[in-house]
Amino acid sequence: MPSPCDPQHAPAGDVSAALMVIDSRLKQIYDGKTETDPGQQAMIDQYIASLGPRGADDLLDGACTLIYMFMQWLRAAYEDHDKDVIEYVVPNLVATMRMMPKSVRPEVIPTMAGLLVAAGTGLSPNLWRKQYGDWTEEELTSLEVTTFLLAEHINRLTDDPDFATRMVTEALSSADED
Repeated sequence: MPSPCDPQHAPAGDVSAALMVIDSRLKQIYDGKTETDPGQQAMIDQYIASLGPRGADDLLDGACTLIYMFMQWLRAAYEDHDKDVIEYVVPNLVATMRMMPKSVRPEVIPTMAGLLVAAGTGLSPNLWRKQYGDWTEEELTSLEVTTFLLAEHINRLTDDPDFATRMVTEALSSADED
């Protein structure tokens, strides 16, 4: 029986905008900056504010699509080594989020773990989350952190600081060609 959380029923959202946010965070960290550049943050905040309510929803859906894409890539990579993505990725990301109490409130960590498990088992993270109601303010930063941590995990596995971004960009380009 098909699941109501099947990815084919999920809106992809604004994957490009979500990727832009994550890529800027990755570059910031890789450049050794621990503090967010105020100018860069103002630009991102201004862009997000310009989206309006529908655009913000598209950005959330885009972040969930990135989570799904990253977890599917990780799933295939870990299965190539006879390992389970949920066993190897979720506990590490949860442990990392627990060390980030300013960005990730403890009460939202189970939701982020659920998003990862949903995506890792082939379900749409945004449809899985939607069954529990609207996103809360506390979950928004945590969603960004979760997406960032997945991209960074992929980049570390591949020893390529641009791999996750390039993978999504190439997938978007090939989808545009189809």
